[in-house]
Amino acid sequence: MLFRISFIVLSLLVLSSAVSVVHSRHENRKLFVVLQEMQEQRDAMNVEWGKLQIEQSTWATHSRVASKATSQLNMIVPKTEHIRMIENK
Repeated sequence: MLFRISFIVLSLLVLSSAVSVVHSRHENRKLFVVLQEMQEQRDAMNVEWGKLQIEQSTWATHSRVASKATSQLNMIVPKTEHIRMIENK
């Protein structure tokens, strides 16, 4: 009788351990899929960031800023006699 109870208890423990292993592996695979998706998003964002940096450097070139200042804001380079140097002591 004691042998039979021990056998049943041990069988249940082995079965619950096996179910736990299966559940753990399933969760691990789900998390790995999420990790891969997030890495793909990171890579896509890095590509977008690189494109934005290139675009920013293009828009901020000296010649482009000077041409926009002249055409849209009617700015001009002042003549030498209109330039004053101020020193802060």
